[in-house]
Amino acid sequence: MVRTLQRSLSHIDWGLFAAAILLSLMGLVTMFSFAAENTFFERQVIWIAIAVVVFFGAAFLDYRFLRRSFPVTLLFVSTVALLALVFVLGEVVKGAQSRFDIGLFAIQPSEFAKLVLIIVLSKYFARRHVEIAHIKHIIVSGAYAFVLFALVFFQPDLGSAIILGSIWLGMVLVSGLSKKHLIALLMLGAVVSGGMWQFVLADYQKARVMTFLQPLADIQGAGYNAYQSTIAVGSGQLWGKGIGYGTQSELRFLPEYQTDFIFAAFAEEWGFAGVLLLMGLFGIVIWRVLVIASRGASNFEVFFGVGVAVLLVSHFIIHVGMNVGLLPVTGTTIPFMSYGGSHLIVEFLALGMLVGMNRYGRAVERGEEDKEFVGI
Repeated sequence: MVRTLQRSLSHIDWGLFAAAILLSLMGLVTMFSFAAENTFFERQVIWIAIAVVVFFGAAFLDYRFLRRSFPVTLLFVSTVALLALVFVLGEVVKGAQSRFDIGLFAIQPSEFAKLVLIIVLSKYFARRHVEIAHIKHIIVSGAYAFVLFALVFFQPDLGSAIILGSIWLGMVLVSGLSKKHLIALLMLGAVVSGGMWQFVLADYQKARVMTFLQPLADIQGAGYNAYQSTIAVGSGQLWGKGIGYGTQSELRFLPEYQTDFIFAAFAEEWGFAGVLLLMGLFGIVIWRVLVIASRGASNFEVFFGVGVAVLLVSHFIIHVGMNVGLLPVTGTTIPFMSYGGSHLIVEFLALGMLVGMNRYGRAVERGEEDKEFVGI
């Protein structure tokens, strides 16, 4: 029985799982240190427990069915419908209508849309990556991403919309985008950004960008969050102030400390040494994700792993960047650490799916597995 259990768990990447769990626990400890009332801490314990169950549940499924058109199309259409339904039944929180309230908890469909986009693009590029030089494949794949991007952007959730765009761009680049198409894409991006600034972005979103360009222009207004965040990060120095002794967070100068600015709160209490530990653990996660992706039995598994890596790296870079004043504040969480169930479940689900794909990664040659794609 022991040997049977060992064989059934042999495909689990324990280094990947351990690093992800440690990051979650570091976020949990940071939440616990803020006040006597530990609402965020208590709820996050439940979310972490659910995420672990999701990880192991997903790790034992066979995902070769996702190489076929029907299930992927169904996933995409269902996600679009769910994002559209948010505008009708979603709860409005801080001006954004982006989640469903189900009592004690809330579900944010935009988080699941990120994983669905990775699956859709993996399916699309798995057979067409050799033809990516043709502009039509960039346009078609971009159309899939744009539908989700638009629905999320107008919630409005600029942070998640940027992540969706980053996933598409990262996977297109990996698929073999030509230099001339890359230049054309950058020029198009500049034009679209200018149009969004002029006609689409709300005043508060423009204010965040202007504050990023001129950090000290409005410290008591639009620049308050970013200013307090940089103070918290800098005050941690080498070893930090200690768990529970972060003045910026304890005295509530640092807003949204459990989500958008948890990196700043962590850096204040753990210092530069703690930040190095955090980055090391995150590096292990990305390294293991890419190692598993490289073992993929077909192009689908490879692209899926790359997409997961892009998702996590994008979140990490944007979150840390806005916490240290290098990027505008967009309300983006950091993987595994920030409070919230939707993003945590999606992250562990993605890792679990990748580990599940690792079960048959070496079973047959990739060329033989690619023959299973039908209806594309």
